Amino acid sequence: IRRKKEKTDQARGKIFTKLIKEITLAARQGGGDENINPRLRTAVITAKSNNMPQANINRAIKKGIGELPGVAYEEIIYEGYGSGGVAFLIETVTDNKNRTLSEIRHLITKNGGSMGAAGSVAWMFDKRGIVVVEDSSITEDDLMEHVLDKGVEDIINDNGVFEIISSPDELERIKETLKDNNINCSSANITVVPKNFTRVEGSDAVKVLKLIESLENHDDVQNVYSNFDI
Repeated sequence: IRRKKEKTDQARGKIFTKLIKEITLAARQGGGDENINPRLRTAVITAKSNNMPQANINRAIKKGIGELPGVAYEEIIYEGYGSGGVAFLIETVTDNKNRTLSEIRHLITKNGGSMGAAGSVAWMFDKRGIVVVEDSSITEDDLMEHVLDKGVEDIINDNGVFEIISSPDELERIKETLKDNNINCSSANITVVPKNFTRVEGSDAVKVLKLIESLENHDDVQNVYSNFDI
């Protein structure tokens, strides 16, 4: 039981570390008011859904706006290729970009990949807003009626869970529309999606999955995006 708890606490600590960095950075870039800072509002909602104490959230915001001393984080995106030619975008938040670059390069090369120059991979991906609605009481037709004129590009129905796809600029408008119509969304984020997919199998697939796991376990990595299809 003790070992299981230690493992759970360690995983929870990693999640909290990533969330605190995101909250701090969002507050530094857009201010500490959630009502006028969409990125901060999303980060706080995510933190609360992961049971982060309010005191931790408030402290991270205060560090971001300079009311408390804290580490100066910067956001850096690394690009690269995995085994089989799979493309990767790796979002990091770090206080030491030289250390992070060295460690990310090591993880990629160790798992059969290579670092790419800036822009070498980014063109293969598009930014999209994704709102997830897990409301069994609403039909796809009713949902479409509420949001279709709000810049929605697609609605994907996966066993009663709806993914509303939009441009990043329309994400907040869709969230507000759902709220006004008492439709709860379980998540709403700006993410990155590949334009096309690269098929991998066998040993290449194993290396790709190992690389993703290694990157996601790195303390400075916030998100990993890839175009693999296994």
